[in-house]
Amino acid sequence: MDSIDFDNQLLLKRAVNVKVIVTPRWKDEMQQQLQVQIAQADNQIQQFDAQGQRMIAELERNSIRPPGPEVLREIESIRLEMNSRKGELLEQKNGFLQQLNQIQVLELEQEVNQGQLDSFFPIAKGDNLIGKMQVDIVLRDGLVEDIRTGFPQGMPV
Repeated sequence: MDSIDFDNQLLLKRAVNVKVIVTPRWKDEMQQQLQVQIAQADNQIQQFDAQGQRMIAELERNSIRPPGPEVLREIESIRLEMNSRKGELLEQKNGFLQQLNQIQVLELEQEVNQGQLDSFFPIAKGDNLIGKMQVDIVLRDGLVEDIRTGFPQGMPV
C-alpha cells in the first residue's frame, strides 16, 4: 500500500462485503458447523430443563405439605423462566435448522453473502467516496478469489 499524505488524504473505515462461492467443501463445512450449533442448542435445552426441575424438586422437598402460596409462586416463577428460556433456545435452534435447509439447496458456484469485515482506505480530493466504499471480497474455500471495488457493473460512476 502506498504511503498516505495526511495533508491531502484521509484514512477512512469501510465495511467490506464477504461473499463465498458455493463449493462442495464449503457446503460440508457449513452443514457441520450448523449441526454442531443445533446439538449445542439441544444440550442447553436439556441442561436448562434438568436444572429447573432440580430447583423445583428442591423447593418442594424443603417446604411444608401442602406447599404454601409463597412456594407455589416461586415454583410458578421458575416454570415461567424455564419456558421462556427454552422458547428462546428453540427459536435459536429453528434458525439453525432453517439455515441448514437453505445451505442444502444452494447451487454450486453460486455466490452468497457471508458477512462483513472492516477495512481502512485512503481518500483524497477528487476521489469518488461512494465508489471507494463499495468493496466485495469473494472467497472460494477460504481463499481470496477476487476483490471487487467500485460500482457494480451497469451503475453510473
